[in-house]
Amino acid sequence: MYNRCTLVEFRGVWVSSVYNIDWPKTLNDPEAQKQEFIEILDKLKSLNINAIFVQIRSTSDALYKSYINPWSKYLTKEQGKDPGYNPLQFMIEETHKRNMEFHAWLNPYRITTQGTDLNELAPNNPARIKPEWVLEFDNSLFYDPENPEVIEYVAVTVYEIIKNYDVDGIHFDDYFYPYNYPLPEGEDRDGEVANNRREAVNNLIRLVYKVIKSTKPSVQFGVSPFGIWKNKSSDTIGSDSNNLESYYDVYMDTLTWIDEHIVDYIAPQTYWTTDNNNSNYEVMVSWWNDVVKDSGVRLYIGQNISDLDIANEIERQIEINREYENVSGNILFSANNIMDNTDNVVLQLKEAYNCKAILPTKFDYK
Repeated sequence: MYNRCTLVEFRGVWVSSVYNIDWPKTLNDPEAQKQEFIEILDKLKSLNINAIFVQIRSTSDALYKSYINPWSKYLTKEQGKDPGYNPLQFMIEETHKRNMEFHAWLNPYRITTQGTDLNELAPNNPARIKPEWVLEFDNSLFYDPENPEVIEYVAVTVYEIIKNYDVDGIHFDDYFYPYNYPLPEGEDRDGEVANNRREAVNNLIRLVYKVIKSTKPSVQFGVSPFGIWKNKSSDTIGSDSNNLESYYDVYMDTLTWIDEHIVDYIAPQTYWTTDNNNSNYEVMVSWWNDVVKDSGVRLYIGQNISDLDIANEIERQIEINREYENVSGNILFSANNIMDNTDNVVLQLKEAYNCKAILPTKFDYK
């Protein structure tokens, strides 16, 4: 047992609403949904976790009263149906009562996870109103990242949230372009089309950062990309890994975001074990630690405790994080595994987080 008392550390947990993975488990019942969320918060608080990331926009929808996007079907089973209360306002208030940070997690482009019929969406869904914004791939729909109106729409969505709600952060995950989205015939992954896709995503990140900092500068903005930027075999400054590459596979140029400081933090999904030969956990943490050095961008490590092999060694992984000076903490996927105590993960977290920690955001690091 390590029993290391770390005074300053970010300790976050993702709470997924898509497919009702983590919350809410009950539909059409405001009081039951509230109680479920309180139970999650109280459990996390008891483990000295100090931040929560709730997916308030998973499929061009909202877990809050919005004048832009429809109510989420994951509240009532019907997109656009008023759930009878404002979940986001409730969740923020309960989170802050416990002196924890609340981060609003959004999927900027995804419209559906399955199905391509726009008529099945709520009448006020922007995708239904503006079908020219929509692209189809693999029996699902997403907004065209290269469309300037889409970029503006996502930024306005963020503006509405930070203007009306006391969120501590805005958070995007790894879903930008769909994984395996093909290039036109004759185009290669470093060609004009691929570069235009990456630049379109860069432009979204730039605009969202600008909107946040010009509206409410205290709100943090960060992204959780797939844990590999490029493999060393593709680029000499890439990581010593052999796996998917976010730069090529989903057109996320995270190093540009860090260089331009258009994110406050980066939270790479290093969803591997310490004995993985293709993407070794410590090798990846070390690589990201070096990438953010002297950048002013914080580094939180994303860890997947829904994977039994990772859950089994999560205490060791957290200890590895602490060995690197530029790692400011971690985010765990996901709350469900803590509530269900996957592979006895709660005992390990009690040991890893055996004392309270101050949030790094309480300190001026710029």
